[in-house]
Amino acid sequence: MTLEGTNTWVLAEPGAREGVVVDPGADDAGHRAAVLGELARRGLRCALVVTTHHHDDHAGGLEAFAAGAGAPRVLRAADVGDGTALDVDGLRLRALRTPGHTADSLSLLVGGESSLLTGDTVLGRGSTALAADGDLGAHLSSLRRLLALAAEEGVDVLLPGHGPARTDARAALAAQLAHRLERLEQVRAAVESGAADVGAVATAVHGPLTGPLAEAARSSVRAHLAHLGVDLPG
Repeated sequence: MTLEGTNTWVLAEPGAREGVVVDPGADDAGHRAAVLGELARRGLRCALVVTTHHHDDHAGGLEAFAAGAGAPRVLRAADVGDGTALDVDGLRLRALRTPGHTADSLSLLVGGESSLLTGDTVLGRGSTALAADGDLGAHLSSLRRLLALAAEEGVDVLLPGHGPARTDARAALAAQLAHRLERLEQVRAAVESGAADVGAVATAVHGPLTGPLAEAARSSVRAHLAHLGVDLPG
């Protein structure tokens, strides 16, 4: 579900003494030690920690990390307004509300760079699942917004919450949008073919799955069905 794991991003301007940590990750001592070690290696004090959304793999270790990092300023995704400008020792970030994967999903545009942190809105490979509080209409709008922003701001690099960085930002965003629209049509076709419940639609669209992948598929299908105005059991 998390590809190679959750990416924690340590950001700072060249020569800066203070930096930003985005998505400190789960409450995992080893991961936390690795991030704190990277800050120390780079001679940085963490002045700000931001989460891209509330899921435990991104924010579950927020409080423990903040305590270990010397009590930096903490911004949870739900508390950051759209367009909020952040500045830490010369590093400029602009927060963008990009709901869809979750209701509180946040992306961050790095000022002076052609980079965009996307959380789970866009992954390094594959496609994100829509969580229980996700919304397909909002996700489509967020992808369209980021695609337009990438063209306007010359964004080349996507820094996702999972998987490798993407150096083909506009192509990646366009591909995700096209994929999601194609998935919507697949769900519509499954319903029109007589799929009687959410599980049947998920199997028709995703094939046989078990465990967390099966539940993620069902969650995503529910979001697609809601967008279509179709109510099925399960």
